[in-house]
Amino acid sequence: MLKSISAAAATLAISAACLVLPPASQRAEAQSAGNYVNAVDLDILPAEHDNFLAAIKENGAAAVKEPGCKRFDIINLASDPNHFFLYEVYENEAALKAHRETDHFKKFAAAAGKMVAKREARAMSIVVSNAK
Repeated sequence: MLKSISAAAATLAISAACLVLPPASQRAEAQSAGNYVNAVDLDILPAEHDNFLAAIKENGAAAVKEPGCKRFDIINLASDPNHFFLYEVYENEAALKAHRETDHFKKFAAAAGKMVAKREARAMSIVVSNAK
């Protein structure tokens, strides 16, 4: 009888853990939290929209090839075609600094200087990433 109670308790504990713990893939994602995020809002001069889009696409494509860059999303506000949001994820702040020293970033920065009406950048860190 004691063995059957112990077995039932163990089964119950394992079942409860399965209900409470997220799947392994989600736990692995949560463990990667803490990366350095550079979040940038940009208002582009309307006449420079197409030029800016070409330049930022080139910069973003090159950035994700850098060893410390994990993500470089270019997001356009649906209600304003001249407002862009950049969501850049790096392993750490040093990786962002290294990105800013690359030839492709310097080329982008030189070109974008005349295209951007307003820029606001914010340093952030990921607390939890909930993604599929």
